[in-house]
Amino acid sequence: MPRILALCGSLRAASLNRRLLRAGIAMLPAGVEAEIADWRDLPVYDEDLEAQGMPAPVAALRAQAMAAQGFLFATPEYNWSIPGGLKNAIDWLSRKPDGTQPFAGKPVALMGATPGPGGTVNAQSHLRQVLYLLGGQVLPPPGVFVQGAGGRFDDAGAITDEPTRKAVETLMAALGKAVA
Repeated sequence: MPRILALCGSLRAASLNRRLLRAGIAMLPAGVEAEIADWRDLPVYDEDLEAQGMPAPVAALRAQAMAAQGFLFATPEYNWSIPGGLKNAIDWLSRKPDGTQPFAGKPVALMGATPGPGGTVNAQSHLRQVLYLLGGQVLPPPGVFVQGAGGRFDDAGAITDEPTRKAVETLMAALGKAVA
């Protein structure tokens, strides 16, 4: 059964992007599984630390990434770019202790939510560039850029806005097809 590793760019439990990620996972086609990666305990990337051996949280995340057939990212936009913690997680994953690259040749879906008007366009553009360099097969547009996201979810985290729901549904169908 195809497995998706989902990464949320925000660590906050109640973040809009975590809600978006969970909603997306719920819309994946039947027969596709997903798990949300927990990267909270990753140290800041440091080549000296890497030289001592991969820290346990890094090794665990890398094992999840290597086993995945595809990736789903939901990210906020911080200062017109990728949140530093998410970039750090990708930096650790991109290290090649055994010559392998977890993103190489695998489908990647991007989406993002923000309370502001930008819809995470800049963050997703930067994330697309980084993942392209690492060999990820980022799905083509249309993407999911949720602006004014505070009013697009109910208290349980379900998407209440029909155009947003349809955009996420379309992206999840494309990701499901890409990993099948």
